[in-house]
Amino acid sequence: MDNYAIAENFSLLSKLLDIHGENSFKTKTYSIAAFNIEKLPVQLKDTPRETLFTIKGIGESVRKKVIEMLDTGKLEVLTEIIAKTPPGVIEMLNIKGLGPKKINTIWKEMELESIGELLYACEENRLTLYKGFGEKTQTNVKEAIEFYLQHQGHFLYAEMETIFPQVNSYLEKLFTKEKVHVTGSYRRQQLTIEELEFVILSNNDEIKPKFLTLQPPELLEEKENTLLYKLKNGLKLRLFTGKTFMNEKLFLTTGSTEFTESLKKVFPKINYQISTSPDDHAIFEQAGIEFIPPFLRESAGIIEKAKEKNLPDVITENDIKSIIHSHSNWSDGVNTIEDMAKELIKRGYEYLVISDHSKAAAYANGLTEERIKEQHRYIDELNDKLTPFRIFKSIECDILNDGSMDYSDKMLSTFDLIIASVHSNLKMTEEKAMMRLLKAIENPYTTILGHMTGRLLLSRSGYPVNHKKIIDSCAANHVVIELNAHPRRLDIDWKYIGYAIEKNVVISINPDAHALDGFDDVKYGVLAAQKAGLTKEQNLSSYNLKQFENFLTERRKKKKI
Repeated sequence: MDNYAIAENFSLLSKLLDIHGENSFKTKTYSIAAFNIEKLPVQLKDTPRETLFTIKGIGESVRKKVIEMLDTGKLEVLTEIIAKTPPGVIEMLNIKGLGPKKINTIWKEMELESIGELLYACEENRLTLYKGFGEKTQTNVKEAIEFYLQHQGHFLYAEMETIFPQVNSYLEKLFTKEKVHVTGSYRRQQLTIEELEFVILSNNDEIKPKFLTLQPPELLEEKENTLLYKLKNGLKLRLFTGKTFMNEKLFLTTGSTEFTESLKKVFPKINYQISTSPDDHAIFEQAGIEFIPPFLRESAGIIEKAKEKNLPDVITENDIKSIIHSHSNWSDGVNTIEDMAKELIKRGYEYLVISDHSKAAAYANGLTEERIKEQHRYIDELNDKLTPFRIFKSIECDILNDGSMDYSDKMLSTFDLIIASVHSNLKMTEEKAMMRLLKAIENPYTTILGHMTGRLLLSRSGYPVNHKKIIDSCAANHVVIELNAHPRRLDIDWKYIGYAIEKNVVISINPDAHALDGFDDVKYGVLAAQKAGLTKEQNLSSYNLKQFENFLTERRKKKKI
Protein backbone atom coordinates (compact mmCIF):
# COMPACT_ATOMS: atom_id res chain seq x y z
CA MET A 1 0.00 0.00 0.00
CA ASP A 2 1.52 3.33 -1.08
CA ASN A 3 1.37 6.68 0.69
CA TYR A 4 -1.46 7.95 -1.45
CA ALA A 5 -3.71 5.00 -0.56
CA ILE A 6 -2.85 5.33 3.15
CA ALA A 7 -3.58 9.07 3.06
CA GLU A 8 -6.88 8.41 1.26
CA ASN A 9 -7.94 6.01 4.02
CA PHE A 10 -7.13 8.53 6.75
CA SER A 11 -8.90 11.31 4.85
CA LEU A 12 -12.05 9.21 4.42
CA LEU A 13 -11.93 8.10 8.06
CA SER A 14 -11.69 11.72 9.19
CA LYS A 15 -14.67 12.73 7.07
CA LEU A 16 -16.84 9.79 8.13
CA LEU A 17 -16.10 10.42 11.81
CA ASP A 18 -17.15 14.03 11.23
CA ILE A 19 -20.35 12.89 9.51
CA HIS A 20 -21.11 10.65 12.51
CA GLY A 21 -20.56 13.61 14.86
CA GLU A 22 -17.41 12.29 16.56
CA ASN A 23 -15.24 14.74 18.52
CA SER A 24 -13.29 17.20 16.41
CA PHE A 25 -9.90 16.32 17.93
CA LYS A 26 -10.08 12.78 16.58
CA THR A 27 -11.22 13.88 13.11
CA LYS A 28 -8.49 16.54 12.90
CA THR A 29 -5.84 14.03 13.92
CA TYR A 30 -6.62 11.79 10.94
CA SER A 31 -7.10 14.73 8.58
CA ILE A 32 -3.66 16.12 9.46
CA ALA A 33 -2.15 12.63 9.13
CA ALA A 34 -3.62 12.30 5.63
CA PHE A 35 -2.22 15.69 4.60
CA ASN A 36 1.27 14.99 5.94
CA ILE A 37 1.53 11.43 4.62
CA GLU A 38 0.52 12.45 1.10
CA LYS A 39 3.35 15.03 1.06
CA LEU A 40 6.09 12.66 2.28
CA PRO A 41 9.09 12.34 -0.05
CA VAL A 42 9.60 8.66 0.87
CA GLN A 43 7.23 5.69 0.88
CA LEU A 44 6.10 4.52 4.35
CA LYS A 45 6.27 0.91 3.15
CA ASP A 46 10.01 1.40 2.67
CA THR A 47 10.52 3.14 6.03
CA PRO A 48 11.76 1.16 9.09
CA ARG A 49 8.90 0.75 11.56
CA GLU A 50 10.94 2.17 14.46
CA THR A 51 11.45 5.48 12.65
CA LEU A 52 7.76 6.08 11.89
CA PHE A 53 7.47 8.05 15.16
CA THR A 54 9.95 10.62 13.89
CA ILE A 55 7.78 11.59 10.94
CA LYS A 56 5.76 14.78 11.39
CA GLY A 57 2.04 14.14 11.93
CA ILE A 58 2.39 10.48 12.89
CA GLY A 59 1.70 9.91 16.57
CA GLU A 60 1.11 6.61 18.37
CA SER A 61 -2.51 6.18 17.24
CA VAL A 62 -1.72 6.99 13.62
CA ARG A 63 1.47 4.85 13.65
CA LYS A 64 -0.48 1.75 14.72
CA LYS A 65 -2.99 2.28 11.95
CA VAL A 66 -0.26 2.84 9.37
CA ILE A 67 1.36 -0.46 10.39
CA GLU A 68 -2.04 -2.20 10.21
CA MET A 69 -2.53 -0.97 6.64
CA LEU A 70 1.01 -1.91 5.61
CA ASP A 71 0.60 -5.41 7.08
CA THR A 72 -2.99 -6.18 6.07
CA GLY A 73 -3.82 -3.78 3.24
CA LYS A 74 -6.86 -2.46 5.11
CA LEU A 75 -7.95 -0.35 8.08
CA GLU A 76 -10.43 -2.11 10.37
CA VAL A 77 -11.83 1.04 12.00
CA LEU A 78 -12.55 2.46 8.53
CA THR A 79 -14.26 -0.77 7.46
CA GLU A 80 -16.45 -0.64 10.58
CA ILE A 81 -17.56 2.98 10.09
CA ILE A 82 -18.25 2.40 6.39
CA ALA A 83 -20.52 -0.50 7.39
CA LYS A 84 -22.44 1.87 9.70
CA THR A 85 -22.87 4.54 7.02
CA PRO A 86 -25.44 4.35 4.19
CA PRO A 87 -23.62 4.14 0.83
CA GLY A 88 -25.57 7.14 -0.45
CA VAL A 89 -24.33 9.26 2.47
CA ILE A 90 -20.72 8.36 1.63
CA GLU A 91 -21.42 9.19 -2.02
CA MET A 92 -22.44 12.72 -0.96
CA LEU A 93 -18.76 13.42 -0.33
CA ASN A 94 -18.41 13.54 -4.14
CA ILE A 95 -20.73 16.54 -4.36
CA LYS A 96 -18.93 19.84 -4.61
CA GLY A 97 -19.78 22.15 -1.70
CA LEU A 98 -20.91 19.38 0.67
CA GLY A 99 -18.55 18.89 3.59
CA PRO A 100 -18.97 16.41 6.46
CA LYS A 101 -20.80 18.90 8.70
CA LYS A 102 -23.45 19.61 6.09
CA ILE A 103 -23.76 15.91 5.27
CA ASN A 104 -24.31 15.23 8.98
CA THR A 105 -27.28 17.64 8.92
CA ILE A 106 -28.62 16.10 5.70
CA TRP A 107 -28.44 12.57 7.12
CA LYS A 108 -29.28 13.04 10.78
CA GLU A 109 -31.74 15.94 10.65
CA MET A 110 -33.23 15.79 7.14
CA GLU A 111 -33.14 11.95 7.19
CA LEU A 112 -31.91 11.77 3.60
CA GLU A 113 -29.65 8.87 2.67
CA SER A 114 -28.92 9.24 -1.04
CA ILE A 115 -27.93 11.87 -3.56
CA GLY A 116 -31.20 11.36 -5.41
CA GLU A 117 -33.22 12.00 -2.26
CA LEU A 118 -31.17 15.13 -1.63
CA LEU A 119 -31.77 16.41 -5.15
CA TYR A 120 -35.50 15.80 -4.75
CA ALA A 121 -35.43 17.71 -1.43
CA CYS A 122 -33.75 20.64 -3.24
CA GLU A 123 -36.47 20.57 -5.87
CA GLU A 124 -39.06 20.64 -3.07
CA ASN A 125 -37.33 23.69 -1.56
CA ARG A 126 -36.71 21.81 1.70
CA LEU A 127 -33.06 22.55 2.43
CA THR A 128 -33.72 26.20 3.25
CA LEU A 129 -35.59 25.13 6.38
CA TYR A 130 -32.33 23.99 8.01
CA LYS A 131 -29.52 25.98 9.59
CA GLY A 132 -26.62 26.53 7.22
CA PHE A 133 -28.68 25.94 4.09
CA GLY A 134 -29.80 29.19 2.52
CA GLU A 135 -31.39 29.60 -0.88
CA LYS A 136 -28.01 30.10 -2.58
CA THR A 137 -26.56 26.99 -0.93
CA GLN A 138 -29.59 24.95 -1.99
CA THR A 139 -29.20 26.12 -5.60
CA ASN A 140 -25.47 25.30 -5.58
CA VAL A 141 -26.09 21.84 -4.12
CA LYS A 142 -28.80 21.13 -6.72
CA GLU A 143 -26.53 22.16 -9.60
CA ALA A 144 -23.59 20.17 -8.22
CA ILE A 145 -25.71 17.02 -7.87
CA GLU A 146 -27.12 17.39 -11.38
CA PHE A 147 -23.58 17.74 -12.75
CA TYR A 148 -22.42 14.69 -10.79
CA LEU A 149 -25.35 12.49 -11.80
CA GLN A 150 -25.01 13.37 -15.47
CA HIS A 151 -21.53 11.88 -15.42
CA GLN A 152 -22.60 8.55 -13.93
CA GLY A 153 -23.98 7.15 -17.19
CA HIS A 154 -27.63 6.67 -16.14
CA PHE A 155 -30.18 9.30 -17.09
CA LEU A 156 -33.83 10.00 -16.47
CA TYR A 157 -35.93 10.30 -19.60
CA ALA A 158 -36.51 13.95 -18.63
CA GLU A 159 -32.76 14.59 -18.55
CA MET A 160 -32.39 13.06 -22.00
CA GLU A 161 -34.74 15.66 -23.45
CA THR A 162 -31.99 18.27 -23.40
CA ILE A 163 -29.27 15.83 -24.49
CA PHE A 164 -31.13 14.01 -27.27
CA PRO A 165 -31.65 17.01 -29.62
CA GLN A 166 -27.93 17.84 -29.44
CA VAL A 167 -26.84 14.28 -30.22
CA ASN A 168 -29.49 13.82 -32.90
CA SER A 169 -28.59 17.12 -34.60
CA TYR A 170 -24.88 16.25 -34.52
CA LEU A 171 -25.46 12.83 -36.11
CA GLU A 172 -27.75 14.28 -38.78
CA LYS A 173 -25.08 16.85 -39.60
CA LEU A 174 -22.47 14.09 -39.99
CA PHE A 175 -24.57 11.58 -41.94
CA THR A 176 -27.64 13.54 -43.25
CA LYS A 177 -31.12 13.41 -41.77
CA GLU A 178 -32.32 10.57 -44.03
CA LYS A 179 -29.63 8.21 -42.71
CA VAL A 180 -30.23 8.76 -38.97
CA HIS A 181 -33.10 7.53 -36.80
CA VAL A 182 -33.41 7.14 -33.03
CA THR A 183 -34.36 3.69 -31.77
CA GLY A 184 -34.31 1.55 -28.63
CA SER A 185 -35.21 2.67 -25.12
CA TYR A 186 -35.54 6.39 -25.91
CA ARG A 187 -37.94 5.69 -28.76
CA ARG A 188 -39.96 3.47 -26.39
CA GLN A 189 -40.15 6.26 -23.77
CA GLN A 190 -38.37 4.22 -21.10
CA LEU A 191 -38.31 5.94 -17.70
CA THR A 192 -34.52 5.74 -17.44
CA ILE A 193 -31.92 5.59 -20.20
CA GLU A 194 -28.50 3.94 -20.09
CA GLU A 195 -27.82 3.93 -23.84
CA LEU A 196 -29.02 6.34 -26.50
CA GLU A 197 -29.47 4.19 -29.62
CA PHE A 198 -29.54 5.18 -33.28
CA VAL A 199 -29.72 3.40 -36.60
CA ILE A 200 -27.11 4.93 -38.95
CA LEU A 201 -27.28 4.01 -42.63
CA SER A 202 -23.51 3.86 -43.01
CA ASN A 203 -20.65 1.38 -42.45
CA ASN A 204 -18.35 1.29 -39.43
CA ASP A 205 -15.32 2.29 -41.51
CA GLU A 206 -17.11 5.42 -42.69
CA ILE A 207 -18.50 6.31 -39.25
CA LYS A 208 -15.40 5.97 -37.05
CA PRO A 209 -13.24 8.64 -38.75
CA LYS A 210 -16.02 11.20 -38.29
CA PHE A 211 -15.81 10.76 -34.50
CA LEU A 212 -12.08 11.55 -34.43
CA THR A 213 -12.49 15.11 -33.19
CA LEU A 214 -10.37 17.14 -30.77
CA GLN A 215 -12.23 15.48 -27.89
CA PRO A 216 -13.31 12.14 -29.34
CA PRO A 217 -15.79 9.90 -27.52
CA GLU A 218 -14.40 6.63 -26.20
CA LEU A 219 -15.05 3.60 -28.42
CA LEU A 220 -16.10 0.84 -26.00
CA GLU A 221 -17.10 -1.90 -28.41
CA GLU A 222 -17.14 -2.62 -32.14
CA LYS A 223 -18.97 -5.45 -33.89
CA GLU A 224 -19.81 -5.99 -37.55
CA ASN A 225 -22.99 -3.89 -37.44
CA THR A 226 -22.72 -1.99 -34.16
CA LEU A 227 -20.54 0.64 -32.53
CA LEU A 228 -20.74 1.57 -28.85
CA TYR A 229 -19.28 4.90 -27.74
CA LYS A 230 -19.09 6.61 -24.38
CA LEU A 231 -19.62 10.37 -24.53
CA LYS A 232 -17.89 12.88 -22.27
CA ASN A 233 -21.01 13.22 -20.09
CA GLY A 234 -21.00 9.46 -19.37
CA LEU A 235 -23.84 8.61 -21.75
CA LYS A 236 -23.38 5.53 -23.90
CA LEU A 237 -24.18 5.96 -27.59
CA ARG A 238 -24.96 2.75 -29.49
CA LEU A 239 -25.06 2.90 -33.28
CA PHE A 240 -26.62 0.14 -35.38
CA THR A 241 -24.77 0.39 -38.66
CA GLY A 242 -24.79 -0.81 -42.27
CA LYS A 243 -25.77 0.71 -45.62
CA THR A 244 -29.00 -1.21 -46.23
CA PHE A 245 -32.45 -1.85 -44.75
CA MET A 246 -32.89 1.10 -42.39
CA ASN A 247 -36.53 0.13 -41.77
CA GLU A 248 -35.66 -3.46 -40.76
CA LYS A 249 -32.95 -2.39 -38.34
CA LEU A 250 -35.14 0.31 -36.87
CA PHE A 251 -38.04 -2.04 -36.25
CA LEU A 252 -35.93 -4.85 -34.77
CA THR A 253 -34.06 -2.52 -32.41
CA THR A 254 -37.07 -0.51 -31.21
CA GLY A 255 -39.19 -3.05 -29.34
CA SER A 256 -38.24 -5.10 -26.30
CA THR A 257 -36.84 -8.57 -26.96
CA GLU A 258 -40.09 -10.11 -25.71
CA PHE A 259 -42.19 -8.06 -28.10
CA THR A 260 -39.98 -8.50 -31.16
CA GLU A 261 -39.48 -12.26 -30.74
CA SER A 262 -43.20 -12.77 -30.19
CA LEU A 263 -44.12 -10.81 -33.33
CA LYS A 264 -41.65 -12.90 -35.37
CA LYS A 265 -43.22 -16.07 -33.99
CA VAL A 266 -46.83 -15.01 -34.61
CA PHE A 267 -46.09 -13.58 -38.08
CA PRO A 268 -43.10 -15.57 -39.42
CA LYS A 269 -43.61 -14.50 -43.05
CA ILE A 270 -43.23 -10.75 -42.54
CA ASN A 271 -40.66 -9.22 -44.89
CA TYR A 272 -39.06 -6.49 -42.79
CA GLN A 273 -37.13 -5.18 -45.80
CA ILE A 274 -40.14 -4.46 -48.02
CA SER A 275 -40.60 -0.86 -46.93
CA THR A 276 -38.18 1.99 -47.47
CA SER A 277 -39.99 4.16 -44.90
CA PRO A 278 -38.62 4.22 -41.34
CA ASP A 279 -42.05 4.67 -39.70
CA ASP A 280 -42.78 0.91 -39.31
CA HIS A 281 -46.37 1.14 -40.63
CA ALA A 282 -45.75 -1.20 -43.58
CA ILE A 283 -44.61 -3.99 -41.25
CA PHE A 284 -47.88 -3.93 -39.30
CA GLU A 285 -49.86 -3.67 -42.55
CA GLN A 286 -48.23 -6.91 -43.73
CA ALA A 287 -49.28 -8.57 -40.49
CA GLY A 288 -52.81 -7.23 -40.95
CA ILE A 289 -52.93 -5.74 -37.47
CA GLU A 290 -53.21 -2.26 -36.00
CA PHE A 291 -50.08 -0.12 -35.90
CA ILE A 292 -48.47 -0.49 -32.45
CA PRO A 293 -46.75 2.74 -31.37
CA PRO A 294 -43.15 2.32 -30.16
CA PHE A 295 -44.04 3.10 -26.52
CA LEU A 296 -46.36 0.07 -26.41
CA ARG A 297 -43.81 -2.40 -27.79
CA GLU A 298 -42.88 -3.93 -24.47
CA SER A 299 -44.85 -7.15 -23.98
CA ALA A 300 -46.22 -9.92 -26.18
CA GLY A 301 -49.76 -9.23 -24.91
CA ILE A 302 -50.10 -6.02 -26.89
CA ILE A 303 -49.88 -8.00 -30.16
CA GLU A 304 -53.17 -9.79 -29.37
CA LYS A 305 -54.88 -6.45 -28.76
CA ALA A 306 -53.58 -5.19 -32.10
CA LYS A 307 -54.88 -8.33 -33.83
CA GLU A 308 -58.31 -7.69 -32.32
CA LYS A 309 -58.18 -4.00 -33.36
CA ASN A 310 -58.45 -3.20 -29.67
CA LEU A 311 -55.53 -0.86 -28.99
CA PRO A 312 -56.38 1.94 -26.55
CA ASP A 313 -56.70 5.57 -27.60
CA VAL A 314 -53.98 6.61 -25.19
CA ILE A 315 -53.96 9.76 -23.13
CA THR A 316 -52.10 12.85 -24.36
CA GLU A 317 -50.86 15.92 -22.54
CA ASN A 318 -53.72 17.95 -24.04
CA ASP A 319 -56.18 15.71 -22.17
CA ILE A 320 -55.08 17.03 -18.76
CA LYS A 321 -57.63 19.49 -17.37
CA SER A 322 -56.29 20.09 -13.88
CA ILE A 323 -53.37 20.00 -11.51
CA ILE A 324 -53.96 17.61 -8.63
CA HIS A 325 -51.26 17.33 -5.93
CA SER A 326 -49.40 20.61 -5.67
CA HIS A 327 -47.66 22.50 -2.87
CA SER A 328 -47.79 26.22 -2.17
CA ASN A 329 -45.71 28.49 0.07
CA TRP A 330 -48.01 27.47 2.92
CA SER A 331 -45.78 24.39 3.24
CA ASP A 332 -42.64 23.77 1.14
CA GLY A 333 -43.74 25.22 -2.20
CA VAL A 334 -42.36 28.41 -3.71
CA ASN A 335 -45.49 30.18 -4.96
CA THR A 336 -48.70 31.53 -3.49
CA ILE A 337 -51.93 29.66 -4.19
CA GLU A 338 -53.20 32.68 -6.12
CA ASP A 339 -50.09 32.71 -8.34
CA MET A 340 -50.53 28.98 -8.97
CA ALA A 341 -54.19 29.41 -9.88
CA LYS A 342 -53.49 32.33 -12.24
CA GLU A 343 -50.76 30.35 -13.99
CA LEU A 344 -53.18 27.47 -14.56
CA ILE A 345 -55.88 29.84 -15.85
CA LYS A 346 -53.31 31.18 -18.31
CA ARG A 347 -52.54 27.61 -19.42
CA GLY A 348 -56.24 26.83 -19.97
CA TYR A 349 -56.73 24.49 -16.99
CA GLU A 350 -60.11 24.35 -15.25
CA TYR A 351 -59.22 23.79 -11.60
CA LEU A 352 -56.45 23.32 -9.04
CA VAL A 353 -56.26 20.88 -6.13
CA ILE A 354 -53.99 22.43 -3.51
CA SER A 355 -52.47 19.75 -1.32
CA ASP A 356 -49.85 21.07 1.06
CA HIS A 357 -48.06 18.85 3.54
CA SER A 358 -49.64 17.73 6.81
CA LYS A 359 -48.33 18.55 10.27
CA ALA A 360 -46.13 15.42 10.67
CA ALA A 361 -43.99 16.74 7.81
CA ALA A 362 -42.41 19.39 10.03
CA TYR A 363 -39.40 19.47 7.69
CA ALA A 364 -41.78 20.74 4.99
CA ASN A 365 -43.58 23.30 7.19
CA GLY A 366 -46.62 21.02 7.38
CA LEU A 367 -49.94 22.60 8.29
CA THR A 368 -51.34 22.56 11.83
CA GLU A 369 -55.08 22.41 12.32
CA GLU A 370 -55.22 26.15 12.94
CA ARG A 371 -53.30 26.94 9.74
CA ILE A 372 -55.61 24.63 7.79
CA LYS A 373 -58.60 26.73 8.87
CA GLU A 374 -56.76 29.88 7.75
CA GLN A 375 -55.88 28.33 4.40
CA HIS A 376 -59.47 27.25 3.82
CA ARG A 377 -60.72 30.79 4.44
CA TYR A 378 -58.11 32.07 1.99
CA ILE A 379 -59.16 29.53 -0.66
CA ASP A 380 -62.81 30.56 -0.26
CA GLU A 381 -61.79 34.18 -0.96
CA LEU A 382 -59.79 33.14 -4.02
CA ASN A 383 -62.65 31.06 -5.40
CA ASP A 384 -64.95 34.10 -5.20
CA LYS A 385 -62.30 36.16 -6.96
CA LEU A 386 -61.26 33.69 -9.69
CA THR A 387 -64.58 32.08 -10.67
CA PRO A 388 -65.28 30.07 -12.87
CA PHE A 389 -61.85 28.61 -12.12
CA ARG A 390 -61.98 26.64 -8.88
CA ILE A 391 -59.47 25.69 -6.18
CA PHE A 392 -60.21 22.52 -4.23
CA LYS A 393 -59.12 22.09 -0.62
CA SER A 394 -56.88 19.09 -0.12
CA ILE A 395 -53.90 17.98 1.92
CA GLU A 396 -51.12 15.48 1.34
CA CYS A 397 -51.77 13.70 4.60
CA ASP A 398 -48.93 11.65 6.05
CA ILE A 399 -49.62 7.99 6.65
CA LEU A 400 -48.10 7.53 10.09
CA ASN A 401 -45.99 4.61 11.23
CA ASP A 402 -49.01 2.64 12.49
CA GLY A 403 -51.04 3.31 9.33
CA SER A 404 -53.21 5.99 10.89
CA MET A 405 -53.71 9.40 9.33
CA ASP A 406 -52.01 12.58 10.47
CA TYR A 407 -55.31 14.26 11.41
CA SER A 408 -58.54 13.21 13.07
CA ASP A 409 -61.48 12.20 10.90
CA LYS A 410 -63.22 15.39 11.98
CA MET A 411 -60.41 17.50 10.50
CA LEU A 412 -60.15 15.31 7.40
CA SER A 413 -63.85 15.89 6.75
CA THR A 414 -63.20 19.61 6.19
CA PHE A 415 -61.28 18.92 2.95
CA ASP A 416 -62.71 18.29 -0.52
CA LEU A 417 -60.35 15.35 -0.94
CA ILE A 418 -57.36 13.71 0.74
CA ILE A 419 -54.10 12.46 -0.79
CA ALA A 420 -52.56 9.91 1.59
CA SER A 421 -48.78 9.37 1.32
CA VAL A 422 -45.90 7.81 3.23
CA HIS A 423 -42.99 10.19 3.90
CA SER A 424 -41.32 8.77 7.02
CA ASN A 425 -39.67 5.51 8.10
CA LEU A 426 -39.26 4.35 4.51
CA LYS A 427 -37.03 1.40 5.41
CA MET A 428 -39.82 -1.12 5.87
CA THR A 429 -40.46 -4.78 5.28
CA GLU A 430 -43.25 -5.59 2.86
CA GLU A 431 -45.43 -6.64 5.80
CA LYS A 432 -44.96 -3.27 7.51
CA ALA A 433 -45.46 -1.28 4.30
CA MET A 434 -48.62 -3.20 3.43
CA MET A 435 -50.06 -2.69 6.90
CA ARG A 436 -49.55 1.07 6.68
CA LEU A 437 -50.89 1.43 3.14
CA LEU A 438 -53.90 -0.85 3.50
CA LYS A 439 -54.99 0.81 6.72
CA ALA A 440 -54.75 4.24 5.08
CA ILE A 441 -56.66 3.05 2.00
CA GLU A 442 -59.47 1.81 4.26
CA ASN A 443 -59.84 5.22 5.89
CA PRO A 444 -63.09 6.61 4.41
CA TYR A 445 -61.53 10.03 3.80
CA THR A 446 -58.60 8.78 1.69
CA THR A 447 -59.38 9.80 -1.88
CA ILE A 448 -56.01 9.27 -3.58
CA LEU A 449 -53.06 7.06 -2.64
CA GLY A 450 -49.95 9.16 -3.30
CA HIS A 451 -46.65 7.83 -4.73
CA MET A 452 -47.34 4.23 -3.76
CA THR A 453 -43.80 2.93 -3.18
CA GLY A 454 -41.88 6.10 -2.31
CA ARG A 455 -39.30 5.31 -4.98
CA LEU A 456 -36.90 7.79 -6.54
CA LEU A 457 -35.63 6.56 -9.90
CA LEU A 458 -31.87 5.87 -10.00
CA SER A 459 -31.66 6.73 -6.29
CA ARG A 460 -34.10 4.85 -4.07
CA SER A 461 -35.90 1.64 -4.94
CA GLY A 462 -38.80 2.35 -2.61
CA TYR A 463 -40.33 0.09 0.02
CA PRO A 464 -41.56 -3.34 -1.10
CA VAL A 465 -45.30 -3.71 -1.71
CA ASN A 466 -47.70 -6.23 -3.19
CA HIS A 467 -49.06 -4.09 -6.01
CA LYS A 468 -52.03 -6.31 -6.78
CA LYS A 469 -53.25 -6.39 -3.16
CA ILE A 470 -53.00 -2.61 -2.96
CA ILE A 471 -54.86 -2.18 -6.24
CA ASP A 472 -57.54 -4.64 -5.07
CA SER A 473 -57.95 -2.66 -1.85
CA CYS A 474 -58.18 0.63 -3.76
CA ALA A 475 -60.88 -0.92 -5.96
CA ALA A 476 -62.85 -2.09 -2.91
CA ASN A 477 -62.53 1.27 -1.15
CA HIS A 478 -63.06 3.57 -4.17
CA VAL A 479 -59.54 5.03 -3.83
CA VAL A 480 -57.71 6.57 -6.79
CA ILE A 481 -54.04 5.66 -7.35
CA GLU A 482 -51.63 8.44 -8.17
CA LEU A 483 -49.16 8.26 -11.02
CA ASN A 484 -46.78 10.81 -9.54
CA ALA A 485 -45.47 12.61 -12.62
CA HIS A 486 -42.29 13.97 -11.11
CA PRO A 487 -39.61 12.50 -13.41
CA ARG A 488 -37.71 11.11 -10.41
CA ARG A 489 -40.79 9.29 -9.10
CA LEU A 490 -43.20 8.13 -11.84
CA ASP A 491 -44.80 6.07 -9.11
CA ILE A 492 -47.04 3.90 -9.50
CA ASP A 493 -44.84 2.05 -11.99
CA TRP A 494 -46.58 1.92 -15.37
CA LYS A 495 -46.22 -1.89 -15.47
CA TYR A 496 -48.97 -2.21 -12.82
CA ILE A 497 -51.41 0.28 -14.32
CA GLY A 498 -52.85 -2.40 -16.62
CA TYR A 499 -54.03 -4.38 -13.60
CA ALA A 500 -55.54 -1.22 -12.09
CA ILE A 501 -57.45 -0.65 -15.34
CA GLU A 502 -58.77 -4.24 -15.17
CA LYS A 503 -60.05 -3.53 -11.67
CA ASN A 504 -61.63 -0.20 -12.73
CA VAL A 505 -59.33 1.76 -10.44
CA VAL A 506 -58.94 5.35 -11.57
CA ILE A 507 -55.38 6.66 -12.01
CA SER A 508 -54.48 10.31 -11.40
CA ILE A 509 -51.48 11.82 -13.20
CA ASN A 510 -50.24 14.41 -10.70
CA PRO A 511 -47.08 16.54 -10.94
CA ASP A 512 -46.43 16.93 -7.18
CA ALA A 513 -45.47 20.49 -8.14
CA HIS A 514 -43.57 22.73 -5.72
CA ALA A 515 -43.19 25.63 -8.16
CA LEU A 516 -44.94 26.88 -11.30
CA ASP A 517 -42.52 25.09 -13.63
CA GLY A 518 -43.35 21.87 -11.76
CA PHE A 519 -46.69 21.86 -13.61
CA ASP A 520 -44.70 20.92 -16.72
CA ASP A 521 -43.88 17.53 -15.17
CA VAL A 522 -47.37 16.37 -16.11
CA LYS A 523 -45.77 15.57 -19.46
CA TYR A 524 -43.60 12.79 -17.98
CA GLY A 525 -46.54 11.24 -16.21
CA VAL A 526 -48.42 11.18 -19.52
CA LEU A 527 -45.46 9.52 -21.30
CA ALA A 528 -45.32 6.82 -18.61
CA ALA A 529 -49.10 6.38 -18.71
CA GLN A 530 -49.00 5.92 -22.49
CA LYS A 531 -46.75 2.89 -22.00
CA ALA A 532 -49.50 1.39 -19.88
CA GLY A 533 -52.19 2.16 -22.47
CA LEU A 534 -54.03 4.55 -20.14
CA THR A 535 -56.87 6.55 -21.71
CA LYS A 536 -58.11 9.99 -20.68
CA GLU A 537 -61.32 8.44 -19.33
CA GLN A 538 -59.26 6.41 -16.83
CA ASN A 539 -57.34 9.45 -15.53
CA LEU A 540 -58.77 11.69 -12.80
CA SER A 541 -56.83 14.82 -13.78
CA SER A 542 -58.44 14.60 -17.26
CA TYR A 543 -61.91 15.14 -15.78
CA ASN A 544 -63.35 18.55 -16.54
CA LEU A 545 -64.58 20.66 -13.64
CA LYS A 546 -68.15 19.35 -13.73
CA GLN A 547 -67.00 15.73 -13.98
CA PHE A 548 -64.60 16.23 -11.07
CA GLU A 549 -67.27 17.78 -8.87
CA ASN A 550 -69.60 14.86 -9.69
CA PHE A 551 -66.80 12.41 -8.92
CA LEU A 552 -66.33 13.88 -5.43
CA THR A 553 -70.09 13.93 -4.79
CA GLU A 554 -70.57 10.31 -5.90
CA ARG A 555 -67.59 9.16 -3.86
CA ARG A 556 -68.97 10.75 -0.69
CA LYS A 557 -72.23 8.90 -1.26
CA LYS A 558 -70.41 5.58 -1.73
CA LYS A 559 -68.32 6.16 1.41
CA LYS A 560 -71.29 7.63 3.33
CA ILE A 561 -69.31 10.64 4.52
